Amino acid sequence: MQSKSEVDFRSRLQIWLPKIVLSPSLALVFVFVYGFILFTVYVSFTDSRILPFVDKNGDPTFSLIGFTNYEKLFSLSHWEISLTNMAVFAGLYIVICSAIGLLLAIFLDQKIRGEGLLRPLYLYPMALSFIVTGTAWKWFLDPAIGLENIMQSWGWVSFSFDWIKSRDFAIYTVVLAAVWQSSGFVMAMFLAGLRGIDNEILKAAQMDGASNWNLYRRIIIPQLRPAFLSAFVILAHLAIKTFDLVIAMTGGGPGRATELPATFMYSYTFSRNQMGIGAASAVIMLMTIAAIMIPYLYSELKEKT
Repeated sequence: MQSKSEVDFRSRLQIWLPKIVLSPSLALVFVFVYGFILFTVYVSFTDSRILPFVDKNGDPTFSLIGFTNYEKLFSLSHWEISLTNMAVFAGLYIVICSAIGLLLAIFLDQKIRGEGLLRPLYLYPMALSFIVTGTAWKWFLDPAIGLENIMQSWGWVSFSFDWIKSRDFAIYTVVLAAVWQSSGFVMAMFLAGLRGIDNEILKAAQMDGASNWNLYRRIIIPQLRPAFLSAFVILAHLAIKTFDLVIAMTGGGPGRATELPATFMYSYTFSRNQMGIGAASAVIMLMTIAAIMIPYLYSELKEKT
């Protein structure tokens, strides 16, 4: 027989052991995630240009200047261009990914043959890094070695597809590559939602004479609202922080035709030695992501309670 003290010790150990095991990871997250977020916010209110932040005598190499960096940021034409590009990229990226993902999910939900092969095939692009995706699409769309060159070598000499070199259309090539990579992931989210719908409801609607179109329009798609919301939040988050895809594919060019806030931040922080302005742009990006995530998390927690 175990004594009462031994039982109490075991119960306390079961409660505290997970906390003890997780505490080093939580400490690292607080320091290297939230700590650096607070540090970035602080830097955005200084006139800091580049590291180090202290001189040889230990005196700070910067001073607090309030909201000056934010005023400068929103007066820069480069920042305005990056925001415009972001609006175009994010809008098309979210809408097209959601539409393709939904169509693929509906297609796979028909219990077709080869679903076990098609599902990982659609998901495979998401397993690639954005650097790999950007490099591959850069080669594919390059007029000298890619699609245009191949079509012309096959005899279609008038074929032309040089969007990646065009200031007006380059941003759409970035959308194309991003949609190719993410649509399969969105498909998996919608497919999980479709498989979770009660079949009894669908059978009852079919017995009442509902057509397939009305079945999807009035019953199935409205029940996919949580999947739509989750897809929107994830895609918006990916769009706002898109950096490596653009760097690998276009480098932000031609000119500034594909510059996004993330590439703007990197350029001003590490290439132009304007760390204060770069930090201010990073804070604006963080606030944009928070404006999307916080209402979503609030709605999720509210539904659970």
